[in-house]
Amino acid sequence: QVQLVESGGGLVQAGGSLKLSCAASGGTVSTYDMAWFRQAPGKGGELVAGFTSSGSKIYYSEAVKGRFTMSRDNAKNAVYLQMNNLKPQDTAVYYCAARLKTSVNYDNWGQGTQVTVSS
Repeated sequence: QVQLVESGGGLVQAGGSLKLSCAASGGTVSTYDMAWFRQAPGKGGELVAGFTSSGSKIYYSEAVKGRFTMSRDNAKNAVYLQMNNLKPQDTAVYYCAARLKTSVNYDNWGQGTQVTVSS
């Protein structure tokens, strides 16, 4: 099982930027479908961005399309989420997740990192 550790969250003003990192160990990110989810207070989880292990398919939610960019660095065995033009509604705990290509569900999760956007 791959272990995932997120970092890079924090407090930022609206319009600002943050870059989240997800470092993997015990597995290679290039062999997993990777994704970023978020959960805001009192709300359910939301898939924000994700791509397949091959990188051939990438998804962004409508809420973040054009503002967030997900990337992968195979040499560092990590994935990233660059978040620009942040809005107060982006405030949430952000989680990195991984699944094998043969899995339906994301069954490897990090501990989450808090992102707070002030207006």
